[in-house]
Amino acid sequence: MTHETLDPSRIVHTELLPGARNWSFIIRRGFALRLSDRRGGANCSALFYNAHEKLERYNMADTLKAQHTAFLTAGHVCYSDMGRILVSITEDTCGWHDTFCGVSDAALVRERFGEARYQEARNAFLRNGRELFLIELGKWGLGRRDLVPNVNFFSKVAVDEAGLMRFEPDHSKPGDHVDLRAEMDTLVVINTCPHPLDPADGWSPKPVDLTIYRADPAAEDDLCRTSCAENGRGFANTAIYHCQL
Repeated sequence: MTHETLDPSRIVHTELLPGARNWSFIIRRGFALRLSDRRGGANCSALFYNAHEKLERYNMADTLKAQHTAFLTAGHVCYSDMGRILVSITEDTCGWHDTFCGVSDAALVRERFGEARYQEARNAFLRNGRELFLIELGKWGLGRRDLVPNVNFFSKVAVDEAGLMRFEPDHSKPGDHVDLRAEMDTLVVINTCPHPLDPADGWSPKPVDLTIYRADPAAEDDLCRTSCAENGRGFANTAIYHCQL
């Protein structure tokens, strides 16, 4: 499936996010965000917060244990630490998104790729996922204490028989996409730095296309609602929250 499969009348915003850049936006309930891997091999690290009360945020542990999974794909949801659903994954052509490995930091990038400061390299200077998250979080009054385990969309990391984590190169193909439907007003914070376990020899962060569009609400037979009993309770808990606004 490609960008053209979306009804153009539903699209409200499109944007290209270059590799190793940061972005944030409040996706309102009733809208969805499509992330598209333009060239293949992208990594898009994401965090999610309740736009009205940012102390409520994505909880990796609850998301995985509630749905009996170690990765995310279509039919899964991202839970907050209050047991409510921030976003649902309604479409996914990639099939596996990493939830364990976090983001790169300055030391890792320096060890792998050396140093390239803005003073010498200008816009080609090297960035890392942690600092880009912090830059973007600062725009919303958030900081280091608000960094939590993130999702790495388009990246696959599996555990082998020896218990070692293995990054799968070329997992995401050109044109792959994942759709995130907001079940409450959600602050989405992302960056496109390479995955920390990506074994690529050179610095080559990939761009991601962003598309915000109007989305239908979750029906009673919606896959994200019915994929497990806990998700049904999560949707009910989120509905109660909306009655209080």
